[in-house]
Amino acid sequence: MDKNIKKLEEDLDNFRSVQYRMDNEGIGYCFENYSSFEEIEDEEFHKLRNEFLESMKKIRSYVENKIETLSEEIDDTPWGDY
Repeated sequence: MDKNIKKLEEDLDNFRSVQYRMDNEGIGYCFENYSSFEEIEDEEFHKLRNEFLESMKKIRSYVENKIETLSEEIDDTPWGDY
């Protein structure tokens, strides 16, 4: 079998595995907890994966801060204003 075909088939299998993990385990778990997919030699894939992970951190932080801010506002609201 031609090396080029073998590499293409390996790459296809790797991406099918990623797709399976995203669909069946959830995209967040797939990239955050399951694997860093080092076997995939694709710069754009890893760039997007890292951007996704960074975005997840940002939204988690935003939601946590929003909960804290809203909870403090509720705690600081006088009883008659409920």
